[in-house]
Amino acid sequence: MRHPLLTLAAVCALLAPLTLHAPQVLAAAAEVTANSAPQARVIVKFKADSPMLRKQAFSVTEQHTSQAQSLGLRTGLALRAGAGVAERTQVMFASGMTSQQLAARLAQESDIEYAVPDQRRHRFAAPSDPLYQAAGGNGPAVGQWYLRAPSGEVKSSINVEAAWSITTGSPSVVVAVLDTGVRFDHADLLRVGAGGNFLSGYDMIGDLNVANDGSGRDADPSDPGDWVTQAEIDQVGGPFQGCPSGAEASSWHGTQTAGLIGALTDNGLGMASVGRTVRVLPVRVLGKCGGFDSDIIAGMRWASGLSVAGVPANTTPARVLNLSLGGAGACSAAYRDAVAAVIEAGAVIVASAGNSAGHGVASPANCPGVIAVAGLRHVGTKVGFSDLGSEITLSAPGGNCINIGQGQPCLYPILTTTNSGSTVPFAADSVYTDSINPSVGTSFSAPLVAGTVALMLSAQPGLRPAEVLALLKQAARPFPTSGATNDDAKPVLQCTPPQFDRNNQPVDQLQCYCTTATCGAGMLDAGAAVLAALGAQARIAASPASPVVGQAVTLTAAPSLVSAGHSIVGYAWTLTDGGGIVTGFSAATNAVATALMPTAAGRFTVSVSVTDERGSVSSTSLAVDVAAAPVAPPASDSGGGGALGGVWLALLGMAVILVRRSGASLNRRA
Repeated sequence: MRHPLLTLAAVCALLAPLTLHAPQVLAAAAEVTANSAPQARVIVKFKADSPMLRKQAFSVTEQHTSQAQSLGLRTGLALRAGAGVAERTQVMFASGMTSQQLAARLAQESDIEYAVPDQRRHRFAAPSDPLYQAAGGNGPAVGQWYLRAPSGEVKSSINVEAAWSITTGSPSVVVAVLDTGVRFDHADLLRVGAGGNFLSGYDMIGDLNVANDGSGRDADPSDPGDWVTQAEIDQVGGPFQGCPSGAEASSWHGTQTAGLIGALTDNGLGMASVGRTVRVLPVRVLGKCGGFDSDIIAGMRWASGLSVAGVPANTTPARVLNLSLGGAGACSAAYRDAVAAVIEAGAVIVASAGNSAGHGVASPANCPGVIAVAGLRHVGTKVGFSDLGSEITLSAPGGNCINIGQGQPCLYPILTTTNSGSTVPFAADSVYTDSINPSVGTSFSAPLVAGTVALMLSAQPGLRPAEVLALLKQAARPFPTSGATNDDAKPVLQCTPPQFDRNNQPVDQLQCYCTTATCGAGMLDAGAAVLAALGAQARIAASPASPVVGQAVTLTAAPSLVSAGHSIVGYAWTLTDGGGIVTGFSAATNAVATALMPTAAGRFTVSVSVTDERGSVSSTSLAVDVAAAPVAPPASDSGGGGALGGVWLALLGMAVILVRRSGASLNRRA
């Protein structure tokens, strides 16, 4: 084993150059210019016991630099520090390698919990199909078709008026919109102090090129525009070289998604929103050519009230996060970490499935615990651009432009707030997308769900994220299985899981009939979801929480949730799976609490159904792990009161004799 003093000396040797030369190190770390070459960029999380986390009398920036420099000295890499993401987590840069190579190298270090590439994510914009760019007319003639009750051939609309009959939203419920920022000068998107629903929010973009507003992270989430020119894309070594979205005008994407959630409603102007009177918290995480995972994750944490190094605390934490963004690939360790923390904080995460024409669900929508939303056509089939897969929770309207010819208007777009500036915004420009400037995509499916979740929490604030997810699925309407047509007269087929060709490339899957295995539990029904939120919500608590064999376990449904003015009048307990260690209950099964006795180690599962006085029934299950009984320590040799046994007394006597002999020997030498 290495001597602890040597270990301490080694750590000090690593940190000493940073203490002596902190200004030079900081200057080197800041040397990232607009014309710098592409570089490796990763998110690194240290283990809690890493010696590199030793607190120094530095600022947050200096601490991050210290950690990057220490890790660089150990690995032989020239690492540069980036922004903080979460506790023990920061961005690091290096040159001369890819982000994947750097992440793989750093992940090998024993005190690194994970290192993952810090990838760009992009807003899910409308696809470039010519049908989506059709010109002519204004409209849409059908108005906000996606909000009203289903009628005629329109089967996917969300039935929000039924929800509004219960609640039009509560100002105490906050929905964070993680996107490109918003235009507060739009007449439907005013700040709270000016009579609107919008809170101040935060700009979480650290990269000055991506931010496009002349500053890094700050308290102004206004959208300055995210246009990208061909010259920027063609600039060799430039920050936007090869930007996958291509040259494009400013999207005002955050303004569009935020309007669906919280635009002023019933004010005689413009459009109606789902949330009506809930509060909207803009968190800017996307800019030119998208945004980096590190900024998105930091934005998720901040929005839900968690700490982010170097950023003031959020005084209005969100109960709902809307992420109309993403990218291809599996859910990374960094996103899993963030999603788990946000849900633990009590916030619900809603994310768009993606717009790559039936490919696998995008990240972070594919992360466990996220409510992933696919897009539907007005007739209830999967719209061609929407992705699909087993990770989808449910589906909602995404807009579609069907049965149109050249120069004709889009028939079923999603009408919402926007700005008409092609690059920088037009001031006080209160315009809306329409049939000639349509909004379509799963980016607009997600806000319809997020707004519905806000109404559910307005009606029943005590709901937990997992309960919200379950209620949305429970309230969803079944998908239609007939009645759709394709423009080419070919039959509409049933959706299948994402497919790959012989070159392992994803295969497009356009309009198809949804199944619960590909598009989630069904079609969003806002009215049914809010009504379900008002019903009783069964919950179980076990005491002790970690029982051992032979220890009676008490189970209670007392924590169950019921809306104000109502009460639970019935309980029904069931032993779902005894696991071979429980044979039945040892108390009544029709009371608020019951009990049972495990006879061996293992797991058993119980369920309870609760009924309130209105007849609302809710059920839930709980799995309980039972450990083996602890082994008793051996009895004392003496059999009494902690006295020393015979063996110990003999050893003690020998020790006394040796000490005396040693003392006598020393006296003779003296």
